[in-house]
Amino acid sequence: MKKKIISFFKKNPGGSFKTKEIAKQLGYFADHEYQSLKHVLHQLYEEEIIMRKGKRFMLYSIPSSNVVTGTLEVTNAGYGFVILKNSKLNDVFISSRNMGTAFHGDTVEVVLFAKKKRKNIEGQIINVIKRKREKFIGTVRKTNSFIIVTPDDPKIHRDIYIDKSKLNGANVGDKVIVANIIWNSSMLNPEGEVIEKIGKEGLKDTEIASIAREFGLHHIFPENVLHESDEINPVINAADITDRLDYREVNVFTIDPEDAKDFDDALSVKELENGNLVVGIHIADVSHYVKPKSMLDKEALKRGNSVYLVGKVIPMLPEKLSNGICSLVPGQDRLTYSVIAELTPRGKVVQYEIKKSIINSKRRFTYEEVQDIIEKKEGDFYTEIIKLNNLAQTLRKKRVREGSIEFFTPEIKFTLDENDHPVDIFKKELKQSNMLVEEFMLLANRIVAQHIGLTKRAVPRPFVYRIHDLPDGEKIYEFARFVKSLGYSFNPHSANQSQQFQQLIHSAKGTEEEALINELAIRSMAKAIYSIHNNGHYGLGFKYYSHFTSPIRRYADLIVHRLLYAYIEERPKVNYPLNILDEICEHVSNCERRAIEAERYSVKLKQIEYLKDHLGEEFHAVISGIMHFGLFVKITDILAEGLVRLRDLEGDFYVYDERKYALIGRATKKQFRLGDKVLVKLIRVDPEKSELDFIIVD
Repeated sequence: MKKKIISFFKKNPGGSFKTKEIAKQLGYFADHEYQSLKHVLHQLYEEEIIMRKGKRFMLYSIPSSNVVTGTLEVTNAGYGFVILKNSKLNDVFISSRNMGTAFHGDTVEVVLFAKKKRKNIEGQIINVIKRKREKFIGTVRKTNSFIIVTPDDPKIHRDIYIDKSKLNGANVGDKVIVANIIWNSSMLNPEGEVIEKIGKEGLKDTEIASIAREFGLHHIFPENVLHESDEINPVINAADITDRLDYREVNVFTIDPEDAKDFDDALSVKELENGNLVVGIHIADVSHYVKPKSMLDKEALKRGNSVYLVGKVIPMLPEKLSNGICSLVPGQDRLTYSVIAELTPRGKVVQYEIKKSIINSKRRFTYEEVQDIIEKKEGDFYTEIIKLNNLAQTLRKKRVREGSIEFFTPEIKFTLDENDHPVDIFKKELKQSNMLVEEFMLLANRIVAQHIGLTKRAVPRPFVYRIHDLPDGEKIYEFARFVKSLGYSFNPHSANQSQQFQQLIHSAKGTEEEALINELAIRSMAKAIYSIHNNGHYGLGFKYYSHFTSPIRRYADLIVHRLLYAYIEERPKVNYPLNILDEICEHVSNCERRAIEAERYSVKLKQIEYLKDHLGEEFHAVISGIMHFGLFVKITDILAEGLVRLRDLEGDFYVYDERKYALIGRATKKQFRLGDKVLVKLIRVDPEKSELDFIIVD
């Protein structure tokens, strides 16, 4: 009946009709039909699909001044926001019932409602101007007598109907790509056609392929790229090492995670008679093998960076290079690009040299092995490791003193069985060995950026900087308001905000809300990006910063190597006009964001897969988000996030107080606040929708 009434009004857009006239036109003569008609008309009026003047109904007309255009951003919870371009208005809140036929990312027209008592203006999508995507990845399901595809992306909240004639050989349980989407009515599901079968759900290769397709990652190397890689001669001849620093007899070693396959950085250290230390930071010389405009170079640029999914890497370079010729494996001569820096015991750089080199790694250490040596004060290269560790701690303290913010971003690690099923999850613990490596990578990155940026030239040389802008004032104010609700102090108007952040993070260290405060602090800041303009790095407190230390897995570093060599040695001439370099910076920044999203999604899938075996169990958690429909909780030890729905909060009727970041019981006044510690029980796991549901345990 609802569809018929809407269709009737659309066929008569200028007309106005009484209830009896509509009943007569549509043939609703029986009493029960007439009563139903009145009820449906009232519903359509409430939904603002039709409007009313006296006893007459007509199609809802929209004043043009109330219509705006923007991009729809849908949340995993089902509601969304339209981000407006060139407008002074805030983002427009869109409830799930007002999304019409729009998908996440679409460019849409929105009609604005009268402003209610909420922070955001609310609206309804009335037209899809442009689809962001034409293809969706999902799993074929059968429900009743229908075939549907459930999209992998949790932000796509409608299943796609597939006619049996358009399955193209796909079966129930297959991962597929769906295209040719038709969606004309929000009351019906979108329709589509299977254009490609990826594989059977649950298999490792299928999962990797579907994540790659979902996030636009290139996970299969073209034959011509592999052929070019195979043609590279791994033998280092005399011509290759002319004018290189020879560190093959020096104690050079790598320190990496236990499961690392590519080793792109190594360290060496020597103490001088004056007490200063000469530290060698040796980086794989990928630029020697990957030449500009080669097939390998074009593919590496296209990928932008390696992507680290759970149990699998999608590398930027073929395995022959990433795990072989370029990787600084022990006992093999390897071509490198080195920053050799002389530092005082107090961490001041006295002088440095940036020079092509050749090394032969004497040992491949894991972080755990180095930590063991630091703690036990014995082991291979003990003297070198202790000197490096002491200097690293000095550099770290100096860096923090000068304005660097030490964010704590907890990461988790999975133990997988032979079928890649997660059997254990645990938080990675950062120790002195991790920080040792980090400090010298930061030092090298800073030195190369200063070498170019501080050069006194009338016209700055084109370069790729890693920049991090100042935080947004409004976001900082919101963050300050939030931490105050947790009992912490943060002055958003402070002249030295980086010191404020540092003090806050130190205060929260070791508490259950530590991860949440760090996460929200990072969210309040701008994202770090690559740029040809040196705007400094706010988070690190550096005026000059670049990426030099990971050319096996980051294209930006490969460009930096080429530019540095061209400027320092004045050969060969590298032609990177500013406009081309600017495009590369924007592209690799986008690739990095896409990789981060894919990596997070991969982690979430494995968390859900792990928790399927733990239904009904209780977990310690922290409230990580609060909305009018419930509260999000993050499990403390494995960092999986799920929802406690409002209807599952027993004992009272809870109301969302946005100002207090809390759900408050009307009768009891009991509060659930952002950051509160709770005990929860897992009651539902939905892998298809990537959802976890919990209840609060008293």
